This record gives sequence, structure tokens and C-alpha cells, in this order.
Amino acid sequence: MATIMRLVKRVFLGIFLLALSAFQGVEAQEVQPRMKLGAYYFAGWSGKSPYDDGSVSNAWAKGMPTHFTKKLATEYAGRTPVWGWRDDTMELMERQVDLAADNGVAYFSFCWYWHDNKKPINSSAIEEDSKHLPMRLFMKAKNNHRMEYCLLVANHKGAEIVGLDAWKQAADYWIATYFKHPRYLRSDGKPVIMIFLPNGVDKGGLAYLQEAAKKAGFPGVLVAGCGGGRSEDGFQIRTAYNTKPNKGLNLTEIYPFKMLVDWNVSVWNSQDRSNLPYIPVATQGWDRRPWEAKNGEGLGKGSGVSPHFARGTPKEFEEYLMRMADWMDANPAQATKDRLGLIYAWNEIGEGGWIVPCRDDPDGAWLKAIRRVVFGK
Repeated sequence: MATIMRLVKRVFLGIFLLALSAFQGVEAQEVQPRMKLGAYYFAGWSGKSPYDDGSVSNAWAKGMPTHFTKKLATEYAGRTPVWGWRDDTMELMERQVDLAADNGVAYFSFCWYWHDNKKPINSSAIEEDSKHLPMRLFMKAKNNHRMEYCLLVANHKGAEIVGLDAWKQAADYWIATYFKHPRYLRSDGKPVIMIFLPNGVDKGGLAYLQEAAKKAGFPGVLVAGCGGGRSEDGFQIRTAYNTKPNKGLNLTEIYPFKMLVDWNVSVWNSQDRSNLPYIPVATQGWDRRPWEAKNGEGLGKGSGVSPHFARGTPKEFEEYLMRMADWMDANPAQATKDRLGLIYAWNEIGEGGWIVPCRDDPDGAWLKAIRRVVFGK
């Protein structure tokens, strides 16, 4: 009798283990991400506001970061992140990593700035730039194994890399400081780096970048041009930072989110004219009135004015990202092998492109929309 009972137990144990294995297999299939979706990360929410001068009239700026404005404190206070405006602590970076990873954001592309403008490299200034602090925190975060990161080189006015020597210095710095980090984003083993203004690169500098990376043990570098870039100039991928229609639009009307979405999808579809793989970008929003305001209420003397677009609902955003995944399905030769995609942006709050939970979205509905598309749940 005891022998029979042991046999019965073994049979039931075997059935249980088979069922468990099958269940785990289903679970593994369910959580397989549909694409490798990242988000641009703007670190203007650290450092010190230039308006934080102790005066009564600027009391709104006390303790605020560099890119905070009076308009964000008043008319657009609904954009306030649930943790407040500062993002310069390790605790908060680790919180953001968990939020992103839990909801299907696989990597951050951090804005990176050259110092000194149009001059040789100033490593100390680069390391001390408050806009690089969140990236440095990410690199040291105890939970950064859950995500990856890469650079978006913001080589625009005020941070221009000019001349072959400067581009060589930049290449050496990127390789030594970032590319060797175990969580740096790679595709086919190659570090991925994005260039905001591809027309501003030095062709010889990008050639040097490839040579130096190979000497450092990498198979090369995938250089992505935002809005352009040719293979003969040293680019291997194309992408964008954000894209939006402008022609025929006025500066007073708030245009529908659908117009912004349809425009972005048209940009993806236009990439068949390029022989380079493409990383599609979902411009989540564009309304930078908090920065455009004058009279000390905006950013500096007020940033350039452009047409504004309404922020879509979480459902509309979800459908937008589904169109991105569908585009990758329909254009496998144009997408990267690992199906890289991007969202503009994680926290370009002043410009109107953000997905972090905020006062108007404390439960993170836009993040949950990403999760449903990426993980299917």
C-alpha cells in the first residue's frame, strides 16, 4: 500500500511540475516586450533657478531647479511631478527607474552637453553640469540593471562641438566615461549614440569614433542622426528628437493631438527613402507656453514661439504606440533588429512632452498605456 501511495504522489508531482512549467512558459511569452521602447530624459530639473535670488517677487523660485518657470508654478501647475520639481537625488532616480521598467520603458536617452562651447573639451565642466546629474545617478543606481541608457548629444547653440580635434576629444570621453558602463545601450554589441544636429558633426570625427571604439574592444558604434544623417558622413541609423507640423499653423490655436500623431506616423513612413535603419519617435506632446512666456514668467527672456498641440488621452497615446509597433511589424527591414523605439519625452515638461506621473495624472495613466502596448497587459 505504501508503495502505491508513493507512486501516486510521484505521478501527481510530475503532473504539477509539468503544469507549472507550461504556466511559466505562457508567462514568459506574455511578458516578452513587443518592442524595445526608450524615452528621452531632460535633466533641467536639477541645479538652481536663476530666479532664486531671495527676493519677495521671485519667492516662487526658491529651491527650484534651473528650468523651472513662473508659468509652471501658476498656470501650468498641473504638470508638477508627483515628487515635486527636483530630480537630483539617488532615491528619486531609483524610483524613476522602477516606474519606467515596470511600465515598459527599457532605456533612457539622456541629453548630453559639450563644454566649452566651440572650444576644446572641459571635462570638469561636463562633470559638474547639473543637467548631467540624473545620468550620473542612473549610472550608480542599485537598480539600474532593470534598464539601459544612452546619450543624446545636444550639439546645439551653447554646446557646439566644433572641429576635428574637439570631436576626437568627445569620442574618447564617451568611450571611457559612458560606453564601458555595463548598462550602456548596445545594438548588435555596438554602443548607440544619438546626435541632435547631424549637420553639425565632423565627418572625420565620426570616423575616429569608430576606430577608437574598436580599439577599446567594441565592434563599432551605431551613430543615429536626429532628423537626418547619411551613411557616407558616418551615420548608421536615423531617428528624431521630436517632430511636429508647422506649415500653415498659427500661434494661437491649440491643435488636436491627432494632428501631431498623424504627422509623426507620416515621418516614420517617409523613411523608405533612406537606406538606414530608423528608430521611430512618438512625440507625446508639444506645448511650451510655460517657456515661451515673457516678462520673467518663461524661460529666460522667453523661448521661441511655435504652434501648440493638445495633450492626448492615455487611450489615444496607447493607440499611438500601437501604431509604432505595427509600423515595426510592417517594416522589419527599416526598423532596427532589436526594434528600438523612442518617446519624446520622459520629462520635457516645460515643452509639453512628458509621461511621468504628475498632479493631473497621479496614477500614471500614460505609463500604464505604455505597459499595455509593450507587455500586452
